[in-house]
Amino acid sequence: MLTVIETFYSVEGEGPFIGVPTFFIRLSGCNLRCTWCDTKYSYSGGEQRTVDSLVEEVSNYGVKFVCITGGEPLLQKEVYQLMYRLIEREYKIILETSGSLSVEDVPTDDNMIISMDIKTPSSGMVEHNLYKNIELLAEKDYLKFVIADEKDYSFSKSIVEKYPFDGEVIFQPEGGKNLKELTEKVLKDRLNIRVLPQLHKLIWGDKRGV
Repeated sequence: MLTVIETFYSVEGEGPFIGVPTFFIRLSGCNLRCTWCDTKYSYSGGEQRTVDSLVEEVSNYGVKFVCITGGEPLLQKEVYQLMYRLIEREYKIILETSGSLSVEDVPTDDNMIISMDIKTPSSGMVEHNLYKNIELLAEKDYLKFVIADEKDYSFSKSIVEKYPFDGEVIFQPEGGKNLKELTEKVLKDRLNIRVLPQLHKLIWGDKRGV
């Protein structure tokens, strides 16, 4: 059984597949407490669901993309069974993880994409970053940095330089603020980085389940 906070159908909000219709499965529980977390409601609670029931629900929407998010999905061991079952049905899966737990057991299938955070200083959780995860990522995966201020920006640049990664690197302004400022910094520094907002917040604001 998996403890699920919510399931919903929306558009992918913040990765390379931004704007793509996607079915979301938000799992309960998180081992971090980021200062600017916008899903604090996922820290606890939820409904017990079987893997079978979740796979069946996904099939009702006729989508190709499934996002497994949280909280921290890797805290629940049965999430691996869910991922393999979805892979068997040829869904393209995006796993959103904080980067604080090892991703070594995540399936390496071509249809499995890891979206991994590197926590910046403003999160208050930098000490939980598991940098050895970066070398476990494939070119199809991506790293995401949420940037709130100049300290976050400098930190993120230093990590990108220290840990070379062939996949996509994303800088996202915290809370959707200062998107123009962040974009201009990336252009000025000639960084090979994608700057992306949280699309769902631009569309619906701070609304749950979208």
